[in-house]
Amino acid sequence: MDLYSIMCVSDRIKALEWFEAFFGRPADETIGEEYLWQVGENAWVVVDDRDVRAERVGGAMITLGVNDLDNILARLAAQGIDHEPVETYSNGVRHVVVLDPDGNSLSLAEAPTR
Repeated sequence: MDLYSIMCVSDRIKALEWFEAFFGRPADETIGEEYLWQVGENAWVVVDDRDVRAERVGGAMITLGVNDLDNILARLAAQGIDHEPVETYSNGVRHVVVLDPDGNSLSLAEAPTR
């Protein structure tokens, strides 16, 4: 099974700049007017600004499991990308919400090391 998470955005140019900074690279693939970043073996984040998606702009919420959260947040800060405060859950998971310019939520979660 494959997963495609669609990030509906209002301004493609602004969004592509932001997502390139967030992921640290340009889109891995472009299909028509959609820009795709591969985030797992069969998982993709897709940026789409087509009019057909306009009513959904800013409504996406995804969580990405990451390693080395502190380094990722430092890289994002160096790119001018802010985030909400980092939370640590009772099970040791560290979680932070990062919002794109349209308000789509791309949370980062790091499991505790064992």
